[in-house]
Amino acid sequence: MTQLALVIDLNVCVGCHACVTSCKQWNTSGTAGALADLNPYAAEPNGTFFNRVQTFEVGEFPNTQTVHFPKSCLHCEDPPCVPVCPTGASYKRESDGIVLVDYDKCIGCKYCSWACPYGAREFDEERKVMSKCTLCVDRIYDPQIPQAQRKPSCVIACPSNARLFGDIHDPASEVSVAIQERAGYQLMPEWGTNPANHYLPRRKTEIRIHPEDLERVDNPLKIDGQHPEHPHRTPGREDHST
Repeated sequence: MTQLALVIDLNVCVGCHACVTSCKQWNTSGTAGALADLNPYAAEPNGTFFNRVQTFEVGEFPNTQTVHFPKSCLHCEDPPCVPVCPTGASYKRESDGIVLVDYDKCIGCKYCSWACPYGAREFDEERKVMSKCTLCVDRIYDPQIPQAQRKPSCVIACPSNARLFGDIHDPASEVSVAIQERAGYQLMPEWGTNPANHYLPRRKTEIRIHPEDLERVDNPLKIDGQHPEHPHRTPGREDHST
């Protein structure tokens, strides 16, 4: 069975929130909308977001790092949010493994949010229904969009290419190769939900700088051994008091 998912490279994510804003824009104007914002400029703003980026510090001074951790619905292969739904609004598609919510059936009881160990469910205060990441299902299957652009909006918007999209059950896919070669891992596998989304771990890279790399090749002091002469400048308007 096909299982579409995201693979997120934590090593190159810069926390720019481009994925957050593009997700918000596409889904608000698409079939998932309207994703209303409540009191956006007040002391306690609230709103519906399918994708969020959590930023935190790890390590101890002076060896600290800033980690940007994007998180959305993980489209678990055994999603605990589905069986607890009393109306059947939460369901997992057999064709591509995407977990969705039928808004016409949802009664906003929040059982799915309590069952989700990742906190990936969002309650839309305006429509009183539960909502979540859909992997932009209305985009990836749209024949009017060029084939190369049929990806979730967050993947298209990421400036550092930290987000990959594809079928993790296809061993030859880009996401499967990345998981195998980069030791991709699932979030909180101990819950037994078998999340489809994977993360590529941060890795240390050694930067080697040679002394000659710190010197300008065209440095005039290295050419003739003398200090450069400043050109003679006549007084300008700014040199006179008015």
